[in-house]
Amino acid sequence: MSTTEPDALLGPADIRELAAALGVRPTKQRGQNFVIDANTVRRIVRTAEVRPDDVVVEVGPGLGSLTLALLEAADRVVAVEIDDVLAGALPATVAARLPERADRFSLVHSDAMLVTELPGPAPTALVANLPYNVAVPVLLTMLERFPSIERTLVMVQAEVADRLAARPGNKVYGVPSVKAAWYAHVKRAGSIGRTVFWPAPNVDSGLVSLVRRTEPVRTTASRTEVFAVVDAAFAQRRKTLRAALAGWAGSAAAAETALVAAGVSPQARGESLTVEEFAAVAEHKPVDQTSGSNA
Repeated sequence: MSTTEPDALLGPADIRELAAALGVRPTKQRGQNFVIDANTVRRIVRTAEVRPDDVVVEVGPGLGSLTLALLEAADRVVAVEIDDVLAGALPATVAARLPERADRFSLVHSDAMLVTELPGPAPTALVANLPYNVAVPVLLTMLERFPSIERTLVMVQAEVADRLAARPGNKVYGVPSVKAAWYAHVKRAGSIGRTVFWPAPNVDSGLVSLVRRTEPVRTTASRTEVFAVVDAAFAQRRKTLRAALAGWAGSAAAAETALVAAGVSPQARGESLTVEEFAAVAEHKPVDQTSGSNA
């Protein structure tokens, strides 16, 4: 642990001063809400269980509130920022406030959805205040592309946090819940009030913890094949799986055959199935339809 002066972290006045100097106004288009409370970022780092040997990737660092707290705790931090002005300013903020850790920081100026490799050692953790409008696709993309990420803690809209952590049978259980469960053990890890952000959002935020599965889901089906079943099942979530999977299987009768073979009731609905059950259904896709499988 670095014996950093407590004032290395950014407070509300620092954030506003920095934003004014850069001419930055948080945009709704990019879902930007900057954390202005140092205690909140410390809490996020603590909850993420960031270790001194961790290589942390952070998506959407903004002005650097969380970045600085992560740099104090981790071995290295790689931040991915799409915004030109913010990306340009962040290295200078790190150098000014944590000069002794500046060589442990890397910036990737890009859209996180387009990043396929990161500089330096493979990341072991993902910790981020994700922009509300792209939180789920960014999270799932990072987990897919960087299998070395063992632990993830993301701050997202409370409703999205509930969805990601939902279990089968819960009314908000859906595509994000199943796809996140493919990669990790997921749980809610706390709530964050609106007042720690600038501008204050009109929704509450939640923390979600994802610990990567040590053993992947046991299946002969590929991730793409399993996700195709998940997408089909929830595209018409009120329908029974026999009906909802008719397009995927080629017909309702073929869907029923696949479901029965997988040990799943054709009358069940997608919201009652575990990721393992979706994988079992994917394994039994009618063979004559494989050419038409959609990712």
